[in-house]
Amino acid sequence: MAHLRSRRRLALAVPVVLSLTASLGFLPSAASAAPAAGTVARAADGPNLAYVVNTRTDRRTIESVRREIARNGGTVVATYDRIGVIVVHSANPDFGARMRAVRGVDSAGATRTAPLSAAGTTDEGSAQVLSRAEQARLASSAAAGEEPLEADQWDLRAIGADRAARINPGSRNVTVGVIDTGVDDTHPDIAPNFSASQSASCVSGKADTTYGAWRPADADHYHGTHVAGEIAAARNGIGVAGVAPGVKVASITVAQPDATSLFYPESVVCAFVFAADHGIEITNNSYYVDPWLYNCMDDPDQRAIVDAVNRAQLYAQRKGTLNVASAGNSNHDLDADAIVDDSSPDDSTAQTRTIDPHECFDVPTQLPGVVTVSAVGVKGTKSYYSSYGRGVVDVAGPGGDKYQIPDTPSKNGRILSTMPNNQYGFLQGTSMASPHVAAVAALLKSTHPHATPAQLQALLKAEADNPGCPAEPYDGDGDGVVDATCAGGKRVNGFYGFGVVNALRAVK
Repeated sequence: MAHLRSRRRLALAVPVVLSLTASLGFLPSAASAAPAAGTVARAADGPNLAYVVNTRTDRRTIESVRREIARNGGTVVATYDRIGVIVVHSANPDFGARMRAVRGVDSAGATRTAPLSAAGTTDEGSAQVLSRAEQARLASSAAAGEEPLEADQWDLRAIGADRAARINPGSRNVTVGVIDTGVDDTHPDIAPNFSASQSASCVSGKADTTYGAWRPADADHYHGTHVAGEIAAARNGIGVAGVAPGVKVASITVAQPDATSLFYPESVVCAFVFAADHGIEITNNSYYVDPWLYNCMDDPDQRAIVDAVNRAQLYAQRKGTLNVASAGNSNHDLDADAIVDDSSPDDSTAQTRTIDPHECFDVPTQLPGVVTVSAVGVKGTKSYYSSYGRGVVDVAGPGGDKYQIPDTPSKNGRILSTMPNNQYGFLQGTSMASPHVAAVAALLKSTHPHATPAQLQALLKAEADNPGCPAEPYDGDGDGVVDATCAGGKRVNGFYGFGVVNALRAVK
């Protein structure tokens, strides 16, 4: 499975946000004229690719651009007129360049480097699925009032979620949208809190609300189901408990249904718009948008990806949706002068390049207003894989760490949650940290129903517990080599942002 996870910033994140905002603000409005009248592009002498074409939002411009799309060999898949994003398929190898020369087009580019057909999620390593015998053995350790497998959920206790549930498990008026590989809503721990009316598949770039379209393609697409359980698994005497077991959870599927499970930009654009238009208060984004780990603004295709996804997520914010995203599992310093990216593009042949994370953006993680989440283990210290960065990471959450061993029945430092086909399993990653934060945000929204996305983010930061930078050099895997350097102080720093979120404070 590709790259599930993600990140963002505000407050001290001003330098990067200003850099991104400035870059987007000066996107060229394209050349002054379209191709000469009567020139019809060749439509089928290249690979069939998906594109995003970003325009002004007035009806006249959009209709004019749609005509030029057809003239240049493109087929419109979906038009998001409220944000000026048009999703297109075309086999014309010159399509992107031609559309960038059209009057009214702000940016346009391919969203993939491989032909259509065939994500990145951010879990680290393979899943460990519990057998029925293991479930029975662990259930014998449950204390009175606990869910059968809760003794192994060290993460709930780490942020006070077990105690918070006794005060306020969350409101049924709050929904967290899981933008992911799909959610198995038939799982007995998820079914009680699942919102079908707010769920869809956005895989094609256009929302499909057919019943069940939001479900994972197969059992290997387990990531979204695990995330959903971390957020809102019901306290119903079955299996595990979520951080916010009283809120609703919805599924917006964006992963390709094949083995790649890639998360393409047009699918994510669709997901943010769908969430906004269907009253979802919070989205969880445990991935980066494929095929580029970092999208550089000096590349026209990558620039168009940043523009399109940013328009969609800002639209969601304006409609009242808080977007939460994971920081990534590369152990990258996202405030560094340079990062080596040897994984992009991930849908064809990757090439090694050195990028500046202030000019090349992990999407949606580094977009304005998105809550960027790093991961910690049971000891409350940064997980060995978690990316970090002063002014980039907003808060941290339990994501698991196989090197930090808890005093639990299984002694497993990863995160236990729901899996497809009524199963349970352990995973670790910033993919697991982000839903903990999204769930705490849902508890805050339950307590403060009129809070705006910006106010919820401020509350997450104000109520977090910050351990400060470690006193000793950081050696996450214990091999004697310094793996990362934490910059900042006790109040805010690169490892934890403003600190590890606190569910108990969110409900008090």
